[in-house]
Amino acid sequence: MEGFEPADEAAEAGQAASAGQSSGDESSPQTNGDIEQALADSKQRKLRLMLRQCDRVLLMDFELLAMSDWPDNYQMAAARRSRDLWVFSALVAASIFLSGLTGFIPAWIAGGGFGAFVIILLLGVPFIRHIYTAKPSYLDLVVKRQRLLKDARKHIEHLEGKEGLIWQCARMVEYNPVLRHTRFSDLLRLSEQRGLARSLTRREYVRLYLIYLLEAEKAYSRVQQAFFEGNQAAIDNGWQSVAAVPVERT
Repeated sequence: MEGFEPADEAAEAGQAASAGQSSGDESSPQTNGDIEQALADSKQRKLRLMLRQCDRVLLMDFELLAMSDWPDNYQMAAARRSRDLWVFSALVAASIFLSGLTGFIPAWIAGGGFGAFVIILLLGVPFIRHIYTAKPSYLDLVVKRQRLLKDARKHIEHLEGKEGLIWQCARMVEYNPVLRHTRFSDLLRLSEQRGLARSLTRREYVRLYLIYLLEAEKAYSRVQQAFFEGNQAAIDNGWQSVAAVPVERT
């Protein structure tokens, strides 16, 4: 019987190796599943972070930032010409009146010049001016521009908040490559430095900010869709720990 012991040991070793190989094959799918679940969890966390940091883009007021009522250059030029004509007429009438005081022209002409001067001045008073014309004055247009810009900057300050908005939205560039365009670089830098709102002193800067927000809104929708699809995939695979955490809102 002693002669058969090596053969029995070899058979047992073979069985153990076969059992080990079988055990390794069984654990391999489980390991791959764990890796896939970890990758899915990491991706979902990244998407949740993007959505949380950029959700204020949904508060954008398009009409306020578009400033559609902004007086154009033609309106400003026409109002400026009207203002210059009013000033010129008032100066001519005042000159006639002053000339009459020195005796260069008859007194009745000087009196007419004074009357014309008073009438011209009264026509420049806003209350009286609005009676005979509906066209805004140059000053009205300037004030309107300043008001529109002020309201837009106040809204931008609200959107940016304390942390800055658009520089955080730049992380969604994978879902909208337009966010990478170099024309937005100054806006992103100012947003990161928390000084964007007070730096937007011209309409074209506000319009550029609006364009970026519209592109960021597109990216946000795509990130949101990717997050929901990832959640559904996690539910289908039974990864409740991945799908259970809701999107945080600021």
